[in-house]
This record gives sequence, C-alpha cells and structure tokens, in this order.
Amino acid sequence: MTTAETAVQCRPGCGACCTAPSITSPIPGMPDGKPAGVRCIQLADDMRCKIFGQPERPAFCAGLQPAADMCGGSREHAMVWLAELERATAP
Repeated sequence: MTTAETAVQCRPGCGACCTAPSITSPIPGMPDGKPAGVRCIQLADDMRCKIFGQPERPAFCAGLQPAADMCGGSREHAMVWLAELERATAP
C-alpha cells in the first residue's frame, strides 16, 4: 500500500504545522498572519487548533493535510520537513 492509499492522522501533541510554516493570510488574533517558526495564537496548549473546522480558519491551514513524508515519526521530523519546505518556497 502506498502513502497515498494510507490515511495519516494528525499526531497528538505535535502542532508542527501550526508553528513551522509562515501564514500570510489573517488568522483570528493574528491579523497579519504569522512568520515561520512562530506558534499560531490559535494553537491550544494540547497542540490542537482552536478554530479547526471553522470558517475563519485560513485556507492554507485547511489545505495542509497530514502526510507520512511530512509528519514522519516525530514532531521534530515534521518541524524540520516543514522548515525546509518553507525555505524552498520562500520568495
């Protein structure tokens, strides 16, 4: 079975996707978005998104889905992978 055929669930206690990438669109509480490496204000203490599934959640966030190559086996792997993606796609 390939990665595309296997659903990957969000890892509890991770929050890498809410920290590592920059987000250029407004986020409730962060009207100018957030820079890479900065924890999103909507990331709760349990490392879950406070606005998950709500219309004010940025489209970028909704489009970033867990994947085996991105998430790897640890939060640290995900942070490095996303930081590298951020650098590779920077203007």
